[in-house]
Amino acid sequence: MNNIGLKDFWRQTYKTGSPVPLVISIQVCLFVLIYFLDLLFELKIVPQSFLEPTVRLLSLPSNFSSFIAQPWSLVTSNFVYVKLWTILFDSLWLYWVGQIFFTFLNKRQFLFVYIASWLLGSVLYMGFGSLIPMPSNLQLMGASLPLAAVLAAIVTLVPKYELRFLLIGTVKLKLVAIIYFGLEFLTLTMTNRPAAISYFAVILFGMGFTYALKSGMDWSTIFQKKQQKPAKMKVVVGNNIPTNRKHRYDLPNQDEIDAILDKISVSGYDSLTNHEKETLFRASNSGDKVDG
Repeated sequence: MNNIGLKDFWRQTYKTGSPVPLVISIQVCLFVLIYFLDLLFELKIVPQSFLEPTVRLLSLPSNFSSFIAQPWSLVTSNFVYVKLWTILFDSLWLYWVGQIFFTFLNKRQFLFVYIASWLLGSVLYMGFGSLIPMPSNLQLMGASLPLAAVLAAIVTLVPKYELRFLLIGTVKLKLVAIIYFGLEFLTLTMTNRPAAISYFAVILFGMGFTYALKSGMDWSTIFQKKQQKPAKMKVVVGNNIPTNRKHRYDLPNQDEIDAILDKISVSGYDSLTNHEKETLFRASNSGDKVDG
């Protein structure tokens, strides 16, 4: 029974095609490892604490000169956490935002937004960190930058998407995002100004990705071979949408998406027609979907 349970857990968690569980797992494992090394010091098994040196070695420095000595930090900094509350909140938030993202877009687009914003934010952080007078030991860690970009991308696509909370009821995703962005930006402004600038930049990047997608330009295909340019999106006027025709896999019209979301909030997902379900899971002009 235990083996069956583990197999089901593995299949449902790591074989869905979503990179989110893998990212969260790496973050958690690294968090546990860092504090395991510190526990060795607390138990006097090792003569000195490894917590601060390890975190400093894996986190992104605030200037290019220090970065040259530890270039791996461009990768590792995204997974480093030292506070339990922070890693718990970011992991849950990434999971929820990822679920919404994959409802409308695909794995390739998620990876592009996540990695590109991660790299963009890191470069901007070191650039502004070299210009703005700040403590020399200032560092960047955690996945707040790519998380902000992914959230900005999806909230720009479906701002009327609704989240249901246990105590306060239904709240639009747009409002949740504004509050989240505001609190994070305010905190970074007081503690790490180069990170605050980078944070604002990746939010704009995420929004720009979706605006480009709406206009027929998918930035995530930049490294793919050029194919024949898809036809312009056709907006159907009226309520009668034929269901027996072959639908093109381009980005759905914003009004159509909003109407489907409103229908779900009133009558539930099962009330959707086949065409509405197909539209809901349409990824972009390319028609790629998440494996799962």
